[in-house]
Amino acid sequence: MFSQGGLSLEQAPPISVVMRFFIMATSFGLLLGVFILIDKLEIASNFVQNSQLVIVHILALGVMASFMLGALFQMLPVIAGVVIKFPTKQATIVQLLFLVGLLLQLFLFATKQNPPLLYFLASAYLGGGLLYASILMLKELIQIKDHSSSSKGMIFALIGFILALSIGVYLLLTLGGFTTGSLFLEFKEIHYSFALFGWISLLIVSVSFQVIEMFYITPKYPNFMSKYLTLSIFTLLIMKSISLIIGIDSQAITLLIFTLFILYASITLHRLYKRKRPTSDATVWFWRLGMGLLIVSMSITSIGLFITLNHQLELISYLTFIGFALSVIFAMVYKIVPFLTWFHLSNQGYMEAPMMHDVIHPKKAKIHFYIHVAMLSLWTVALTLDIIILNILGSITIIASFGWLLYNLIFAVKKYNYTQKHTEKFEW
Repeated sequence: MFSQGGLSLEQAPPISVVMRFFIMATSFGLLLGVFILIDKLEIASNFVQNSQLVIVHILALGVMASFMLGALFQMLPVIAGVVIKFPTKQATIVQLLFLVGLLLQLFLFATKQNPPLLYFLASAYLGGGLLYASILMLKELIQIKDHSSSSKGMIFALIGFILALSIGVYLLLTLGGFTTGSLFLEFKEIHYSFALFGWISLLIVSVSFQVIEMFYITPKYPNFMSKYLTLSIFTLLIMKSISLIIGIDSQAITLLIFTLFILYASITLHRLYKRKRPTSDATVWFWRLGMGLLIVSMSITSIGLFITLNHQLELISYLTFIGFALSVIFAMVYKIVPFLTWFHLSNQGYMEAPMMHDVIHPKKAKIHFYIHVAMLSLWTVALTLDIIILNILGSITIIASFGWLLYNLIFAVKKYNYTQKHTEKFEW
């Protein structure tokens, strides 16, 4: 299942490394729901100055980047055979710098405080922590001799993350008055492009090349897609960035990027339809929903290249993209956490290591799927009608979604700790 040479306990990082990032991500998800609820009720309208920036960065960094970094610490040994030395120490450094920097950044965005020192510290902590993690992982990945489609794609995704982070630090320093802000708007669009498409989307695409076939016993992706899709999208993003900087129209390039994502999502849906084990599995539902939402998002944004979209439709394109990313993330979490719990306990020799369905029962994942669908449905209607009660209910479903996931993660941690304390080991 897991890499050319098979997975050993020595290769895998301690389970605490992954779980800390996942729990941090879920906690930021709860913060997201609470913040949106407060914002919609206008409870703190006199204090919060730029709620949109706060929401975007809680979601993109606090939630998605935390989940993805945690998953990468685990999946690099699994998928690419990469061993990160001293993973607990490295992860702790990354997480502390990341957390302090993100909280500072959110404070600055929320209050529009502009002391240069805080902007510098936010840039240093946030940029330092995430760039350290990205370069650490990228360095190990580049040294692989025989690359798979997934490992190659991860390289492009990490480079995309480094570019998005570097530009983000530049933008943050500009807001703090440390730079003149030359080409600020152009770099802002490049920042978002690499964050959304060169990091989040490319990483999902890269991982899916292996896990879709591995987890769900599906036919392989077409060779042209597994070999060239991530390279093509990354190249197009570079071309778009250059076009923006030199002032050339990049509409055709953008349309091609969106088309490639629609093609990818369509083929992934077909692969899931053709899987050899058509059992009822919430993680399959999450993947299907995610791919469907990606098609909707990319279709709307493609139309927006030619005609002016109304504000509600533009917001729905953002919502469906967020739904795509979160759906896939939730699918992966519900696969990774039960497996890791069973895997580590079994390799430590515990006689009664819980089976995967005992860690997080499939019914719990299905409940989360229903909450997730309710959340997306409510927000779709809320963005269309802009009725306050729908905004409130939508915020509550965000809290419910991440609250349910947090409960499941804590239950898995307790199961792990209980087994270690109260279960006998094999006598070797």
